[in-house]
Order: sequence, then structure tokens, then C-alpha cells
Amino acid sequence: MLHGKHILLVISGGIAAYKAQTLIRLIQKAGGTVQAILTKSAAEFVSPLTVAALSGKPALTELFDLTQETEIGHIELSRSADLIVAAPATANLLAKLAHGLADDLASTCLLATDTPIMTAPAMNVRMWEAAATRRNMATLRENGVIVVGPDEGEMACGEYGPGRMAEPEAILAAIETHFEGAPKPLAGRYVIVTSGPTREPIDPVRYISNASSGKQGTAIAEALAALGAKVSFITGPAEYANPQGCDIVRVTAAREMDAAVEKALPADVAVFCAAVADWHVANPAQTKIKKEAFEDPPPLNFAPNPDILKRISTLESGRPDLVIGFAAETGDLEARAARKFAAKGCDWLLANDVSTHHGVFGGNGTDIVFFDSNGHERWGAMTKTAVAQKLAQKVAAHFR
Repeated sequence: MLHGKHILLVISGGIAAYKAQTLIRLIQKAGGTVQAILTKSAAEFVSPLTVAALSGKPALTELFDLTQETEIGHIELSRSADLIVAAPATANLLAKLAHGLADDLASTCLLATDTPIMTAPAMNVRMWEAAATRRNMATLRENGVIVVGPDEGEMACGEYGPGRMAEPEAILAAIETHFEGAPKPLAGRYVIVTSGPTREPIDPVRYISNASSGKQGTAIAEALAALGAKVSFITGPAEYANPQGCDIVRVTAAREMDAAVEKALPADVAVFCAAVADWHVANPAQTKIKKEAFEDPPPLNFAPNPDILKRISTLESGRPDLVIGFAAETGDLEARAARKFAAKGCDWLLANDVSTHHGVFGGNGTDIVFFDSNGHERWGAMTKTAVAQKLAQKVAAHFR
């Protein structure tokens, strides 16, 4: 409960601003008080008069409001709160906070404070996945800013993916957890996550690889870190390879990934999500192979790559308490995944069909069949973020 707690609610411009009105009611119902600040853009989506009526306090909008500056002052306004909550927090507001910019009342209060800050991001999926936004979010997390969401779903613009503001109930739960100081379920646990493809060189220019984007592994690493785990993220050259709140180790080839995993041990959990090549070219050329030197295509001699999942699963000493593998198949999914699960010796296996028509590689969605010692179950069609969150919760439950 929030009895005696005062929340400074920063509402920035976006269609999700209407949810801030529900959040005000929920905070008050839990016993807290709310002072709202609206950005200029927010006032285009929700009425300051409505917000003021709900909160019981004037909704502040202007930095240079002389009456308020005389009575309160923007510095005292931010410091008098027990928690500052920015919901919705647009990409613009988050960028300002990450870079220390203060050009309106909202951003000035966020900068001129030592009060804890919580944000609930809300933006278009492309904006959320943009490299600049990911860098900004990494900076904010490093600075101790609490991040709630975003959720995945259909956007007002018609697109689908992560970027929807977390529901007011979820934000309230995060606020209550903050004041309770509840420990995160994976605090003190160390997890290794591998992700992305590997590249096996043919010569200095060409290589053999696959279409893994790293999106699923990145989502898993972030979900585990959000539950308090210390995560070592070992990634091949992937499109998505910068999970927030994780230690990142970049590799290229399968043997490099195997060495990086070995170096990262011991660990409580190992999640092998990477799409590792089964073979490498035994004798890659030191210079570019020229087609003029061959009448027919040059022969390639292959050698097996280390089976990282099996090697770690069957360690006699130093084996992680929980080893999780992935199986990417293109047909007869359950039978092939069952054989892999039996052969590898891991504790859990997540299998999916990556046939081209399913759009799993590089896409936002997947359809998981989960294997453990009790058999297997279909999780059904889910977003990759939802899969990551479900898996992270199962990992947390394993250690309870």
C-alpha cells in the first residue's frame, strides 16, 4: 500500500496518456497522493482540467509559472516527492532524461532531483527498437532509473510489437514493489545466455552462417536481468545483440562461442539460444578465393564444431544447475525436438519451427513446444518477448 507516499506523475505526449488518468485513481485508491505534470504535447491528449480534478491538485504545465515558482519552485516540486513516475514516457522524454536535457517543466523536474525515478515507455515499435532508444534505455538503467514495460501488442498506428505502455495496474504494482523493497527472484543468480548466429569463414570475404537475428536471445537475457539475474550475454554477429542490463561478449565463430562459454563458467543457469553452425570449413583460405583459379566450384572440406549444449549438459563437475537448449527445426517438430532433448542431456528444451513461411527468423513471433523431464507442452503462438518473460518466470520458480 502507498499510505503516506507522494507521487510526482509526469505525463508526456502520446495516445497512452489517457491511461495516466486510471493510474492516478489507482495510486489514490492505494493510499497515495499524486501531483501531475503535463508536457505541452500531453495536454493535446488529456485535459489538464480533468487531470487536476482526478488528482485534487492543479495540473502543472509551465516551467515559468511565476505563482507556482514563488509557492513551490520546480526543484522543491521534484524533491518533495517520494517517487517520480513518468507514464507514459515518450522516446523524446526518455532521450532528454538520458542526456540531461531540461527545456520544460517535466524534464527540469526529472533532472533536478535525487528522488528515485520510474518510467513507463510508450512509443511506436520502430522507435522502441531504434538503436538510439536502446542506447538511451541502457544509460537510464545504468543511472538507476526503474523501467516498467513496455508491453507488446497492436499499436494505435496499426503496427504490432513492443512499445505499448504497461497497463496502469502493472505500473501500480511496480510502485508498490519499489516501496516494499521486495528482492527480485533471481537476485544473486548468474546466468549465461548465448544468442544469434555464428559465422564460419570460407576465406577473408565469405562465410557460412544462418538467418538468426538474435531477437529471441536478447529478449531472454533482458527478461532474466529484469528479475535480478547477473547475465553474461554471449552473442554471434546478430542484428539484435545489445540486451539492456547485461554483460555482453561478442564472438564470431562457433569455436569462439564455445571458448567464451567455458570462460564464463561457473553459472547457475545456461540458456543456449544461439543458432550455432554444426560444421566449419577445415582449411579456410587466407586470401580471397578467385573464381579464375578453378574451372569448377572449389571443394570445401568441413570439420565438426563443438556441440556446446551437449558439452555443458554432460559436464561431470561445474555443470550449471539448470541447462536450457533450443531446437530450430523445419518440419516434424515434436519428434525431432524430442530426439534432440534426449540426446543433449539438457534440463529443458524450447523447440520451434523456423520454416520460411512461419517468419520466425527476424520476426516478432514464434510458436514454442517446451520439453522437460515431465514431457512436453505447447505454449502456442506468442511474441518472442512473451516467450522470454514466461521462460524467465519458470527459471525463477525453479530456484524457489
